[in-house]
Amino acid sequence: MKPRSIVFDLFGDYVRYDGGEIRLRALTQLLDAFDVGESTVRVVMNRLRKEGWFDARRDGRETVYLLTDRSWRLLDEGRERIFERPSGDWDRRWSMVIYTVPESDRALREELRKDLAWLGFGSLAASTWVSPWDRLGMVEERFADKPGIRLDLLRCESTGLAKDREMVGRCWDLESLNADYEELLRSYRPRMSDYRSGRLEPRDALVERMRLTHDYRLFPFRDPGLPDELVPAGWKGAEAHELFLAAHDLLREPAEEYFRSVAGAPSQKIVTKG
Repeated sequence: MKPRSIVFDLFGDYVRYDGGEIRLRALTQLLDAFDVGESTVRVVMNRLRKEGWFDARRDGRETVYLLTDRSWRLLDEGRERIFERPSGDWDRRWSMVIYTVPESDRALREELRKDLAWLGFGSLAASTWVSPWDRLGMVEERFADKPGIRLDLLRCESTGLAKDREMVGRCWDLESLNADYEELLRSYRPRMSDYRSGRLEPRDALVERMRLTHDYRLFPFRDPGLPDELVPAGWKGAEAHELFLAAHDLLREPAEEYFRSVAGAPSQKIVTKG
């Protein structure tokens, strides 16, 4: 777990529900649980502030870090993608994005591809991405301030379910993804009894819960949340998601207890969506 990722996860699961700000001293103590030293914390937070992810203010002799509007949006979007799965009946229609980006602007093209993957699209062909869910509005909103990108957005159908499944095989490596889901289940299933029994100390529970989030949160980049008609036999995605939600909730109380003891947050339960 990189210090930068730990910071975002701490803000995403804890700090944001305690006013969106935290003293540097408390943040340093929390990262110490992950063997991240004080000097590293200072360097990371200074960098993140310069990048526009955090604001800083002085409170006496202490520095307090606050979420910016940009980071609030990032955490909101990330939480939705990690904790919620697409639901409802599929209408057998595809959302298609065909993009044009100047050949000279490779950075913009790479940003576009990463964002499309995050939104659940897969690459069907060069400059052509598809999703079985209607997310064209999300695409329009995300790239509204990117004049260098030209987008053609379509809703379309294939010639039948067999073709739909063949398209899925071209867009996503579901075999590899399913193997990684199985590995996640093998890793965390044996730990569930400890989570249920409450045997973990609060500090250990915070670390374990953060590692769980770290291990799971990359899956939404790879898993488009396909309708039941399109997932292969033996698919473990739904089971892994349910285990993640259950483990995350079981660890909530002791992890929040440790966070409150360090950050000086009120003793009431932190109310989250996940």
